[in-house]
Amino acid sequence: MTEIRDYRDTDAATWLRCRLLSFFGTEYYDDVVTQRPVFDNPAHRLVAVDNDTVIGLIDVEIFPDRATIDVLAIHPDHQRHGLATRLLEAVLPRLQGDVLDAWTRGDAPANDWYQRSGFTENYRYLHVYKSSQDDAAGFEAPGQLVTAFMHAPISEEASMRERFSRVHVCRQYVRRL
Repeated sequence: MTEIRDYRDTDAATWLRCRLLSFFGTEYYDDVVTQRPVFDNPAHRLVAVDNDTVIGLIDVEIFPDRATIDVLAIHPDHQRHGLATRLLEAVLPRLQGDVLDAWTRGDAPANDWYQRSGFTENYRYLHVYKSSQDDAAGFEAPGQLVTAFMHAPISEEASMRERFSRVHVCRQYVRRL
């Protein structure tokens, strides 16, 4: 039976495994962390646990003007069983303030879930990755520039997609509390 509870330090290894495996099939596949992030602000850190193994997680950082979902991840073997919704429902009563936001990319299941869960898209911009195979015009670096990560306005999407092989639309979703 799956239990939703606060994160414990003893969850670290299975927390990392769950996060890593859940991101592999998404546009965040390379957002790899080797240890659980530490927040500068207060945070609510919940996990869904089955037999002492983390199979889902949500971390929400609290800012003066909003709460932000830093990460929401469900192990691939447990996706589409309502765990993300259960984690969201467990954290919502703990939040104070007016707004909960989250950022995601173009993955249809994630975007659909946010919309079904009462979030509305508020803002978009681009995550652009320049690889060594992409056009280097406009880039200067000592030696050979291999990769770069940039932000670009959504209005530049067509031109960015012409120049670079990896361009992601980054979306902010908001939910009024």
